Amino acid sequence: MNRKLKNTLALVLVWILLAVIGFGYNFFIQKSSIKKKTTELNDLKSFIYDHDVLTAQLNEKIIKATTLDSVLASRKFNIPKNLSVHKFYDFINSLSPKLSAEAKLNIEYAEEKQYKEFFYYLYKITGISTHSDFFQIVYAIEKSKELKKIKDIKISTFVAARENEKPKYLVNFTIIAGVYFSDNDRFTTGDFVENNLTSRKLYDVFYPLIRAEIPLNYDMLLDVQGARLLALVPEGAFIADSRGNSYLLVEGDAVYLGYLTKIDYSSNKVRFILNIGGIVEKVELDLEKEIKK
Repeated sequence: MNRKLKNTLALVLVWILLAVIGFGYNFFIQKSSIKKKTTELNDLKSFIYDHDVLTAQLNEKIIKATTLDSVLASRKFNIPKNLSVHKFYDFINSLSPKLSAEAKLNIEYAEEKQYKEFFYYLYKITGISTHSDFFQIVYAIEKSKELKKIKDIKISTFVAARENEKPKYLVNFTIIAGVYFSDNDRFTTGDFVENNLTSRKLYDVFYPLIRAEIPLNYDMLLDVQGARLLALVPEGAFIADSRGNSYLLVEGDAVYLGYLTKIDYSSNKVRFILNIGGIVEKVELDLEKEIKK
């Protein structure tokens, strides 16, 4: 056997060996991988990647999402997702334009608690305010769109008496409020609009009906106590107080602690109605010459 034939037979054997190895690798090793990839390819081919179809499907999903969001938005309350601790501070600060200058508040974060599948932060609000401001704070917390609930309230009366000012009857309060949130967005809306948080005006139940404090006569009005009726003229009544100051008053004019209600020309009298610390009194003054007669 010559050298050329030997080389040819060697090449043929190498080719046969490579073919056997390649077939064995494809058949025994890559067969499962090829089958898996073929299945994935068939699954991908089963989807229709048509632009118009995909656009129609997207519009349908948007309509459904908008409908669900509008339902959530129409609810009186929502429960936000993963609420920040600091958001309640911003909420209370947003009430400042609705409160008077007498309102003084302090907010403290207490703790986080869980109620069934929901969570809530507890806050302690302490302060002094008018009755109207106190009710405004309570109303805003209870009526807020993002669910908040008052857990406990303690109130007491407080009288602020400053020099040369009328006494102010205020409310000293402590409010424990819970601010609710969830770990998902099933109970909230993307189009958030806050509820109307302006409360109606209420009668101040803490304002005493009878008070020991009598406001000072800052406006230098006529003090009816010790006053004298000097004359009755068509323009009104001339009245002098105990210090000798004279006033010309007509019906409806304000006096210290009350009003002039009637000038009676027929009987030469004037009548007043006074509110002295919650006690209403009617006072009459007779013309001096009638008294002398």
